[in-house]
Amino acid sequence: MKYFSRKAVAGAVALIAVSGVALGSLHAQQNGQRSETYRQLNLFGEVFERVRSDYVEEVGDEKLIETAINGMLSSLDPHSGYLTAKSYQDMQVQTRGEFGGLGIEVTMEQGLVKVVSPIDDTPAFRAGLQPGDFIVALDGEQVMGLTLGEAVEKMRGRVGSEIKLTIRRGIAEPFDVSLKRDVIRIQSVRSKLFDNAAYIRVTTFNEQTMTGLERALADVKQQKGKDLNGIVLDLRNNPGGLLDQAIAVSDAFLDKGEIVSTRGRREEDGQRFNAKAGDLAEGLPVVVLVNGGSASASEIVAGALQDHGRAIVLGTKSFGKGSVQTIIPLPGHGAMRLTTARYYTPSGRSIQAVGIEPDINVPAARIDVIDEGRRRSEADLRGALSNDTTPQPKADPKATPPAAPGGDTAPGNQPPAPQKGTPQAAPGETEAPVLGEANDYQLIRAVDLLRGLALFNKRAVN
Repeated sequence: MKYFSRKAVAGAVALIAVSGVALGSLHAQQNGQRSETYRQLNLFGEVFERVRSDYVEEVGDEKLIETAINGMLSSLDPHSGYLTAKSYQDMQVQTRGEFGGLGIEVTMEQGLVKVVSPIDDTPAFRAGLQPGDFIVALDGEQVMGLTLGEAVEKMRGRVGSEIKLTIRRGIAEPFDVSLKRDVIRIQSVRSKLFDNAAYIRVTTFNEQTMTGLERALADVKQQKGKDLNGIVLDLRNNPGGLLDQAIAVSDAFLDKGEIVSTRGRREEDGQRFNAKAGDLAEGLPVVVLVNGGSASASEIVAGALQDHGRAIVLGTKSFGKGSVQTIIPLPGHGAMRLTTARYYTPSGRSIQAVGIEPDINVPAARIDVIDEGRRRSEADLRGALSNDTTPQPKADPKATPPAAPGGDTAPGNQPPAPQKGTPQAAPGETEAPVLGEANDYQLIRAVDLLRGLALFNKRAVN
């Protein structure tokens, strides 16, 4: 026993010695990292003092510090940045559904300001700005070299004042657009009926969105009741917004299951958000419309409903912003917007930089109705057999002679006009369709899809 005790004590001493070496090494490593950090901070202080004392013009300390902080944050990714006290206040107003400016959601790409989407019924929307447009100059001043915050600040100003944006669209020559600044009041949810289909457009996810959706669903149900074929949820050109509102909107159509999960740098920071029982749409078919302007919160909703098979996603590929930003107030100053997590759809896929692929790809197009005039039918042909279940219609003597059998046109006849409802290319530059209106091809396809599902379900029951 004595021998064993001596061995145990010796082993313990050896273990303590080894642990001491390991801890000493760890402390040395930490001290080395700390000293390198201090060295870099000293470098920053040296540069700061040199700029402060020797720059050709006097620059305020506050501006230098804010610019340095913003440079540090914006170098991380396009969505992190520093918000001045004014910018932070503007952002708080915006999430409440009212703000001043041009009504345009932007990001920074390749040193230029890129349009994510214009907001409905705003100066940018009325001027025809489109997702993917690049703003290369503001009032003749090049955007290259400005931070996103600086560019946004220049686009804001006194209500009623004008600003000239130079826009680059695709490979075409840049062109100028003059906009008049306005107070932007966002009605984030609008609804109307197309035949027996409910059309609900969500333009952004702010504090009013879920309340607006509940009101819209109640309104269309009251108007159509059991005759409602389904719901078209339009998220096109919706740049996103509040995460909790995206979760609430998804939950409105889901009865159970995961909506979205977020994963940060540390495993314990991950979160999962699940649907609560109850489907406000009461099982009605849903078609979600997306395009390249659908970003962030819009993609959370589209991805959740798509993964659960609750909706058919129709349109074109979405923007592909799969990251979560946290706003961290800085007391006495503004705030920092820091990317803290990635989000994942219920199936575990990240849409970061790849977007949501629609189930049915339908490009944007306009509908030009073609006047086909009066065309002859079988009933107009001499000697045609009568229908033994319905009264025989009288022939129209003024009708055009029919096409010859076999598909070729008879002599003197013109080739048949394109079928009614086929999208036609406009001469010259194509105008963008007005979202939610009668010439909106993607919406027409969605409504037709709901009508077809309703007919199919009705026949299956019968």
